[in-house]
Amino acid sequence: MRAPCPPDALFREVEDLSRYPGWLTIVTRAEPARDEDQETRPVWFVELRGRIGPLARSKRLRMVRTVHEPGRRARFERLEVDGREHSPWVLDARVEPAGSDESSLEMSLHYGGSFGGSILERLLADEIEASRPRLADRVRGRTHPGFGVTDHR
Repeated sequence: MRAPCPPDALFREVEDLSRYPGWLTIVTRAEPARDEDQETRPVWFVELRGRIGPLARSKRLRMVRTVHEPGRRARFERLEVDGREHSPWVLDARVEPAGSDESSLEMSLHYGGSFGGSILERLLADEIEASRPRLADRVRGRTHPGFGVTDHR
C-alpha cells in the first residue's frame, strides 16, 4: 500500500494495536494490557471478529509486540500466559519511504491454527487489502464512512 504521508505518520498507525479498530474491521477491540507476568514489551488484548460463510467467530488474543524498529517495522505475536498451547497469530508490518512525502506499507497477518485453514488465510489477506483505503484516509486525517475514524496526530 502507498500512503500520502511520511513514513513516521504511517508507522504510528501500525506500531500500536490500539489504533487498528479504526481501520481494520476484523479488529473490534484492542486495549493495552496490564500484565501480571512482568512482560517488558507492549501487550494488548485484541478481539477479532470475522465471518466465514454462515459461521461468525470472535476470538480474544493476547498480542505482544515482539519486534519494534521505530519508523520501519513492528511485529506482533500471540503469546498467551495461561499455560495452554494456542494457535499462533502473527502480524508483521513494514513501512518504507516511497518518494517525496509518501510511504509504503507491507503487512501480513498469519494464523497458524487448523480452524478454517486456507479459507481463513484468504479472509485475513482480503481484509488487509480492504483496509487500505480506510488506513490511507486515516493518515490523511479524513474519516471513512461507517468507521468513525478520526485523526489522532
